[in-house]
Amino acid sequence: MTGDVYTGRHRRDGGPGSPDAARPDTPAWVRAGRLIPAQVVVIAKEPVPGRVKTRLTPPFTPEEAAALAEAALTDTLAAVAETTVARRVLALDGTPGPWLPSGFDLIGQRGAGLDERIAWALSDARVTLPLPVVLIGMDTPQVTPGLLAAAAEPLVSKTADATFGMAEDGGFWLLGLREVDPDLILGVAMSQDDTGARQLARLEQAGLRVHMLPELTDVDTVSEAERVAAVTPGSRFAACMAGLRDRAQQAVAVGR
Repeated sequence: MTGDVYTGRHRRDGGPGSPDAARPDTPAWVRAGRLIPAQVVVIAKEPVPGRVKTRLTPPFTPEEAAALAEAALTDTLAAVAETTVARRVLALDGTPGPWLPSGFDLIGQRGAGLDERIAWALSDARVTLPLPVVLIGMDTPQVTPGLLAAAAEPLVSKTADATFGMAEDGGFWLLGLREVDPDLILGVAMSQDDTGARQLARLEQAGLRVHMLPELTDVDTVSEAERVAAVTPGSRFAACMAGLRDRAQQAVAVGR
């Protein structure tokens, strides 16, 4: 887990108005308040009960799990919205809701397995705008604009061909590519405890220079949700978790 986590105050970690923008090691376009010439894609499902966060049920109901998914997605989109990149994209399976802020291009997902949906989301974004692409999911509400900028900068400066963030459960939470080739992703077994290692090996076997990002915790289980909520005070996700805990405690009290 990195110490750079979402707190609801995005400007603290690298935006044009933040103290970090004055640091000498900060990229020139950030210091100048200009957009990073890259794009961030969020690949996500519409937070519909029964279709998202199914590993949280039980103890949560499908409706409660969907509320947590919506909170995580809302925090993720807020972080991307505050990232000083040239383009923000939501690759969505479903229909957008009021949780989608302005300033995002909306594209549909295509493909069967998750490997195909990731590969084509990256490819579709790159085809419509020939800039480096950073892709994340909706399971890391602790992501920050600073982390996303750190993933984009090596691609833009050409010091790396790929950026990659491993997830604590063995998967990965971020994949950035300077040039998109679907074969870098297609066929990688997803949702396994070695998915991250397999994806990283695929990048390295292709001869890419990979810049690693900090490891983060994906929210898939209740214990992971509790841990992420604890390190994201002030976030929508933490507030949702607190509300669900209060509701459970009230239900226990009534049942006594």
